[in-house]
Amino acid sequence: MAVQIVMDTTGDSRHEFNAADAVAVAKAEHRFKQLTEAGFTAAVRTGKGRSKIIRNFDADAEETVFFPRLQGG
Repeated sequence: MAVQIVMDTTGDSRHEFNAADAVAVAKAEHRFKQLTEAGFTAAVRTGKGRSKIIRNFDADAEETVFFPRLQGG
C-alpha cells in the first residue's frame, strides 16, 4: 500500500492507495498534480533519513511527502 502524506498547518493528512488499482492510482496522480500546482514540494523516501524531490508522479513510490511552500513574514 502506497501513501501520500500532505503536511500542513494542522499537522498532516495521509492518503493511502493500492498501486495495483488503476482508479486509485488516477486519484493519487490527480492529488499529486493539484498539490504541486498549488506550490507544494513532493519528495520520496530513498532510505533511512534520506529523500529525493520529485517533479512527476511516481505510482511505484511507497511514500510521497508533500511540503507546503515556505512563507516568510
